Amino acid sequence: MEVIAEKQRGNKNLRLVKGDITSRDVDAIVNAANSALQHGGGVAGAIVRKGGNIIQEESNKIGHVPTGSAAVTCSGSLPCKAVIHAVGPRMGEGDEDNKLKNAVISSLKLAEEKGFKSISMPAISSSIFGFPKERCAEILVGESLKYLTERIDSTLNVVEFCIFDDSTLNHFKREFDNLLR
Repeated sequence: MEVIAEKQRGNKNLRLVKGDITSRDVDAIVNAANSALQHGGGVAGAIVRKGGNIIQEESNKIGHVPTGSAAVTCSGSLPCKAVIHAVGPRMGEGDEDNKLKNAVISSLKLAEEKGFKSISMPAISSSIFGFPKERCAEILVGESLKYLTERIDSTLNVVEFCIFDDSTLNHFKREFDNLLR
């Protein structure tokens, strides 16, 4: 796992890493989920393949999760404590930016409610849901920084973005470069 960039404010840390989110040793990883919580492909499929079918079974019990919201399940055999399933928007459904912001905030709040100290998230909605990677990076990094800055007493100390592909990683790197100016 390669750390690409970091931004610290007091005891709060925003981090960008390149790699496989299923191998992250954090309290929670975020799954880019659909509202039915059916984890067949992409990040979701990889999480269930590596963590075990218990993640899908718990998701089935939860059922429908509205776009912009999040739900939590166990992590199966993954190194993290839990999987937070964030339902981001599909491009073309309308109000996508606000729905993505809400998905990020819902994930962070859920992690904090569980008392977690660290969370790792992928580029929610930027793959098969078609959300533009540049806007995804801007929203995820911006909302996460805002959350950490406004919630100094939060249990969350580390919010990390774990990006697998170079194209998406470059957009996130640009956002971090803008923060460091």
